[in-house]
Amino acid sequence: MNEPAPAEGQPAPPAVPSPVPAASGAAGATEATEGPPATLWDRMRQDPQYAPEHLALEAVRRLGPEAAAWRQQARAEQPDATAETLAEQAVRRFVNRARLSGAVSGAAGLPGAVIDVGVLAWTQARMVLHIAAAYGVDPTHPDRAADLLVLQKVHKVASAARLALGVAAGRERAGALFGGGERAPLGRVMLRLGVRLAQMAGVRAAKRAFAKVIPGAAIVLGTWANSSATKNLADRSRELYRQHTGPQVPPPRRG
Repeated sequence: MNEPAPAEGQPAPPAVPSPVPAASGAAGATEATEGPPATLWDRMRQDPQYAPEHLALEAVRRLGPEAAAWRQQARAEQPDATAETLAEQAVRRFVNRARLSGAVSGAAGLPGAVIDVGVLAWTQARMVLHIAAAYGVDPTHPDRAADLLVLQKVHKVASAARLALGVAAGRERAGALFGGGERAPLGRVMLRLGVRLAQMAGVRAAKRAFAKVIPGAAIVLGTWANSSATKNLADRSRELYRQHTGPQVPPPRRG
């Protein structure tokens, strides 16, 4: 459904970064999409209250199979690698990507800030699903969406996360059938969306999350803030998913 053009004087919806073609190889399997797809941005903009839930659902749908394929290929290429080794590889890759994710949009003001925190939240979701896969946990299972929301501290417990996901899924179906969505002024919608995505990405200081709105600020999030929030999320994710594996024994040295 096409949205009406913004009224005169209102900011235009954010331009969505173009997907990057997938590369070959286990590492390249993570290159499919740098940020949330355009359809997800539309959905979140129409329903900003449930933006984290929409992102978690879409991440499992789109990125879960990618994470599963990465694990299968990594296992084939590194048969002696432990689950801890694979998890560490995933963490390093996505922490580095999070460190560089600020200002990816090239857009100024509030739209650029929203895009940047959305890309960070999407990168973090991809990391969590790869960590799950590293420990042999199915990254395509619907329960991973609830895991994402709890690990990213959107909800405190899985039962609340599952309830909110059910509501978001119902609103997604209703929107597809009947249209509608957020009717508030676009600027207010974008602010709510940015705040929700910043909370999901672990950015607790609103001033830091929306530094890009301030004239002269070059990026939304400093590299330290991005990597720190992502490292903390990685630690929580590894603690959760390593419970699904037995003791990790290093592979024998080849002499």
